Amino acid sequence: MLKLILRRLLFGLLTVSLVSLIIFGAVEALPGDACTAILQQDANGQRLENCRVELGLNRPAWTRYGEWVGGVLRGDLGLSTHGRRPIAGIVGDRLANSLLLGACALALGLPLAFGLGVLAALQRDRRFDVVVSSTAIAAMTIPEFVSATVLILVLSAWLGWLPGIVTVPADAAWTRFFPQILLPMIVLAMVMTAHILRTVRSSMIEVLDSEFVRMATLKGVPWGRRVWFHVLPNALLPAINVVALTVAWLLGGVVVIEMVFNYPGLGRLTVTAVAERDLAVVQTVALIVSAVYVGINLLADLLTLAANPRLRTAVARVA
Repeated sequence: MLKLILRRLLFGLLTVSLVSLIIFGAVEALPGDACTAILQQDANGQRLENCRVELGLNRPAWTRYGEWVGGVLRGDLGLSTHGRRPIAGIVGDRLANSLLLGACALALGLPLAFGLGVLAALQRDRRFDVVVSSTAIAAMTIPEFVSATVLILVLSAWLGWLPGIVTVPADAAWTRFFPQILLPMIVLAMVMTAHILRTVRSSMIEVLDSEFVRMATLKGVPWGRRVWFHVLPNALLPAINVVALTVAWLLGGVVVIEMVFNYPGLGRLTVTAVAERDLAVVQTVALIVSAVYVGINLLADLLTLAANPRLRTAVARVA
């Protein structure tokens, strides 16, 4: 078990390092740099050269990448090339905002996903199951920006119930984001609920049709005891990894939602930083998101092992 954790941690560190290198190379390959984005029409001649010297962009790419990695290891994220502001402050506010949005979406979506998934499996092929499954498939199929636009049109423009965009600054207190955060929260919860619901339903049906559940039925185990003590513990195990991926997606993969609702989170910050060729900010965000992916997936694997004795035995034999 300990060897498995150490191997996964090592693999995670290698993954994060590789991601930072890929992001660095991708931004370097883009036409222009931070100076061309800052100077715009005046980006030529001596003025452009002076800007690159001031920001250190005239040095080789490997030198700049090595200095950035060394700074991260020391806990120094450096300064943004656009505005020369501390990156820790810029990313810290946006990270807190993305965590707030993700936490609210999880609080709304997870109970719905597990509850509706379990009920749909228990009512398999009946009207409730058909309605829930069809709605989940529609929510998974429709792009987020389409559902977001429709909700803004109906709930904001037509009915006037909720604000259509977020106008709170990035460094505002979290309490100021309500009720402006409700629409993006609903959109994210819809997508998240659909994916997890389908996984829970499929897993529940598979366990309900398994041999040990049939044996429990033949032995006269009450229906409620079969569901709560035999079906649910085994059916919810596959959902752990889906929830883990969803949590990671909520933090780093909601660029479209943040742009549609003007939400000041990590996704919107990344788009702005790429447009401004602010390489240091892009690398920092990529590092945070990749580290979160690795950490959450490691946690999901450990939870799966802890909940499934057969997996623990198999891992022990391999190790």
